[in-house]
Amino acid sequence: MKAIVYQKFGNADVLQTVEQSKPGIQPNQVLVRVKAFSINPMDWKIRKGEMTLMSGSNFPKHTGTDFAGIIEETGSSVIGLKRGDEVFGVVKNLMKEGVSAEYVAVPASLIWKKPSDISFPQAASIAVAGTAAATTIQKMGNINPQTTILVNGATGGFGMFLLQLLKQYGANVTAVTSTKGADYAKDWGAKLVIDYTKEDVLTKKATYDIVIDLSGKMSYKKAKQILKPNARFLNPTPKPIEIPTALLSNFFTSQKHIVILSSPSTKYTDILLNALKNGLQIEVNKVFPFDAYKQAYEYAERGGYIGKVVIELD
Repeated sequence: MKAIVYQKFGNADVLQTVEQSKPGIQPNQVLVRVKAFSINPMDWKIRKGEMTLMSGSNFPKHTGTDFAGIIEETGSSVIGLKRGDEVFGVVKNLMKEGVSAEYVAVPASLIWKKPSDISFPQAASIAVAGTAAATTIQKMGNINPQTTILVNGATGGFGMFLLQLLKQYGANVTAVTSTKGADYAKDWGAKLVIDYTKEDVLTKKATYDIVIDLSGKMSYKKAKQILKPNARFLNPTPKPIEIPTALLSNFFTSQKHIVILSSPSTKYTDILLNALKNGLQIEVNKVFPFDAYKQAYEYAERGGYIGKVVIELD
């Protein structure tokens, strides 16, 4: 089978196509013929060597963590799934495994049936970004229409899920996005939209109960300027050093820095599948063919797009 791997850390040009054997499966696993896999910021953070404490430095490495496809084979202990089922899922170890190949073997517990009314690229976009959004909402605690929430970088893949899930709570959300993202943010549930190309949210007088940075560009130090007393800064894209330092700093301030670490599971997928039934939209900005994977990653890393970027296989 064809697979995308890299033998050293670096930019997208370290990615290469190789021929590998089709993976075998354990009794609890399924073999999936991959139809699409999505691109997440974690992919290039790992590839650039920014996450070596968790990803390790052994090569070769694959890229990609969430995918959609068709079951080719099921292990002897797998129930409820069969050959030919259209599914979506995620690898078990997001830091050390990848799905950038024609076939992938994964535990059946991390596979879910694809809704018939969404495409493979849309389904491939669910597991990582959707789980992160659902986890973030849980970390908010009790939220209601009086809770003021700022989402910075609101219309990427993560923000797409987060805004629409928050909409179900009737939360008072302000979204910071680009000019082209403004209408999407409103449709997805933001009460107010700030165009960062025209205004700096840090210089405005408004303060918030919760600030969430999805752009990776607003630090906790900067966010404190717009946090209310006893408010929280939620950081779902932390640098490795921020995980211990956030915990330590929280002993000395009422404005808490909360690092969000998420792991896909049926608990969160059920939330997302129910939201899909209730109208949640999955915007796929661009679908690249498998052979254009370098261009796909370069495009995704530049940012500035709405929703998700996906690589599709024939």
